Amino acid sequence: MVDIAGKSIPAVLLGCLLNILDGVSYGMIIFPGTGVFAGLGPLGVSMFFLSTVIAQLTYTLGGSGFVGANGSMMIEIVPFFHILATTISAYIGEDKPKEVIATTLVAFALSAVLTGLSFLMLGLLKLGVIVGFFPRHILVGCIGGVGVFLIRTGLTVSMRIGEDDLGANWETIEMMFMDSHKLILWSLPMGLAILLRLVTHKWHHQLIFPLYFIAISLIFYIIVAAAQVNLWDLRHTGWIFDMGTGKHKGWYELYSYYDFSVISYGALWATLPTQFALLFFNILHPPLNVPALSVSLNTDVDTNKELVAHGYSNLLSGFAGSVPNYLVYVNTLLFYRVGGASRIAGFLLAVMDVLLLWVGTAPIAYIPVMVVGALIFVLGIDLVKEALWDTRDRTTRMEYITIASIMICMTVWDFVSGVLFGIIISCFFFVVQNSQRTSIRALHSGETAMSTVRRPSSQRAFLREVSKQTTIIRLQGFLFFGTISGVEDTIRGIVQGPSWQDSPLQFLVLDLSLVAGVDMSAAEAFVRIHRILTAKSITLVFCGLDAESPVGQALESVRVLDSDGVELFATFNDAMEWTENAYLRAWFTSQKCEATSTALELPGRQDGNDAIGSFTSSPRRSYMHDVGNRTIANDPEHPCEPYNTLVKAFSSYGELDPDLFRPIGQYLEKISFAVGSVLWEQDESPDGVYIVQSGVLRATYQFADYTQCVEESMVPGTVAGELSALSGLPRNATVIVERDATVWRLSMEDLERLETEQPKLAKSLLHLLLKAAKTDHDILLSALTCRQ
Repeated sequence: MVDIAGKSIPAVLLGCLLNILDGVSYGMIIFPGTGVFAGLGPLGVSMFFLSTVIAQLTYTLGGSGFVGANGSMMIEIVPFFHILATTISAYIGEDKPKEVIATTLVAFALSAVLTGLSFLMLGLLKLGVIVGFFPRHILVGCIGGVGVFLIRTGLTVSMRIGEDDLGANWETIEMMFMDSHKLILWSLPMGLAILLRLVTHKWHHQLIFPLYFIAISLIFYIIVAAAQVNLWDLRHTGWIFDMGTGKHKGWYELYSYYDFSVISYGALWATLPTQFALLFFNILHPPLNVPALSVSLNTDVDTNKELVAHGYSNLLSGFAGSVPNYLVYVNTLLFYRVGGASRIAGFLLAVMDVLLLWVGTAPIAYIPVMVVGALIFVLGIDLVKEALWDTRDRTTRMEYITIASIMICMTVWDFVSGVLFGIIISCFFFVVQNSQRTSIRALHSGETAMSTVRRPSSQRAFLREVSKQTTIIRLQGFLFFGTISGVEDTIRGIVQGPSWQDSPLQFLVLDLSLVAGVDMSAAEAFVRIHRILTAKSITLVFCGLDAESPVGQALESVRVLDSDGVELFATFNDAMEWTENAYLRAWFTSQKCEATSTALELPGRQDGNDAIGSFTSSPRRSYMHDVGNRTIANDPEHPCEPYNTLVKAFSSYGELDPDLFRPIGQYLEKISFAVGSVLWEQDESPDGVYIVQSGVLRATYQFADYTQCVEESMVPGTVAGELSALSGLPRNATVIVERDATVWRLSMEDLERLETEQPKLAKSLLHLLLKAAKTDHDILLSALTCRQ
């Protein structure tokens, strides 16, 4: 333990020095430097170190997952404190300084309590990651606004003037550039700050920063000693701070200002907008800093645990009468790099912070103003550079405009207006940007996106043509008022455009599987779309969702799913299977086929009759009859089996010579299976080729690249298991019987016997099997592509 403490000394000294520099620089400007707050700089320094001590102890004693975490007051919130102070002063009146100061201190402590409660809630509810998703460019704009404020504050501190004395007018320019004394007071620390950044740009050692300001102080007093200048004259001319010797007794003097009997609750109520803006700004820091620090230190930590620690440290700070604090990214990183990666090092730093708090603010009276001014300028320049320069190539044009607009708004008006303006303009740009992006991922017809049902070749030929009357629109993203208009216009163009007379639609399939959500405006747009489709006798088919999903509930809220002429399916394949069944039922019904119930066996949902009535319109009915007469009507029926089943399966690939195929029955085995029977399992060795005579089979594919399985139905007149049988490879799917089935099996042994005894017949059959396999593979591949 002693060895660890010895190795931690450099880190502790560095951390202590950084806290001194931050405390002197930013503690001195917690309060505005004018009016009733003039002379409260030392009090601000005490509040800085009190909050820092509380944060350091909270993190070190197990609150943080970073063993060498450095806590400190949030220095970026100083602008908000100035707004709180001036709001309270204006509300109460500067003629009541005691009431103003007491109310202001309570407002500062209240900000810490609110921040602590927010952090604690976010951490306990495991919402740390969600907060980190807040638009980064809004925070960057706020940080840039803080940078501008710090540069302005650096000017007022360096020239020893009030904030109201620095404005965008000729008098300010005259004071800064015409008054030689004022020019030297502010230009010297500005030059020192720029010089430091040039030095650190070339050299990156962590000790350069603190040693640089120590050197400035030493050189300053060497010059003062050589010139034999009186310290009183230096204070009078603004070169060192006039602390009012003896006025401030110690850090505990803070509590002498707390007089709850004179607090103005009306003034506190008036500060609530600023408090909420301050709270919003505060809670965005840790969810961004903690993951960044975790990456820099290669340490895994729980962001929610860090938020809980921030909650406790801020609550304790608020109840102690101090200000918000947080884990400082830069200080912690430097602390680790010089040997501070231990709880002991963090505890020793806390002890040193306690000593600094106890020593008090008397030494500040001997610190050169240029040191504090340069420190403030350095951070201000860094923040402005981070906001405007570092983001120039990492943001879109609209995001960059947002950042600059927030900075301008914060500078011209105030920080609360800047935060609100940033949120509003980001929402506006979000709507504009997303409105320019189409929600239509793909648009195609049913002829290019068929279901995975294996059908007889004549039925497939029929469906491939008649499904031109099906249009599929695949939607994506979040559908809201800014994007749904493009979808609605596209659908109007399809059903009301000039192409309608030549290509009337029967089904419009909307695939919502990639839709993340639907707002009320978009849901109501679907009602209008349904109204347009109903006027044209078009069935609207939703797929890729269920009624209980968020998207389904949004559509259910406007009653579109319950409307006539609307169908809902969980998957795209189910929807296409249903539309194809509707086409087939409509054709066979129109032909008054008495054997429809036995000759036409269809898988899936069996309520396609509801869609048949809409085929009464002449263009669609005529087109369907024309296609049917060229495909299914030409499918000859043969009384003998298995030749009749072979004709159904292969007729569209070429004519089957009856004489050539007459011996085929010697090699095929007729087998009947009951519902639920398993023909084979995936990865089993193939036992032959199956040709379905009646019933329905269902194959289930489980691919390594897909989390969900893919299903394929096989109806009478189709082939199953041909690929694995012809290749001799393991089965690529599991096949079960969905409806009592009769099949003709060509076993592996009979296939070899056929090739030996009937080589011409075997060659013709193999060609037909390969053509069928090619068609089935293309359709299955198309289905897999549609799921991506």
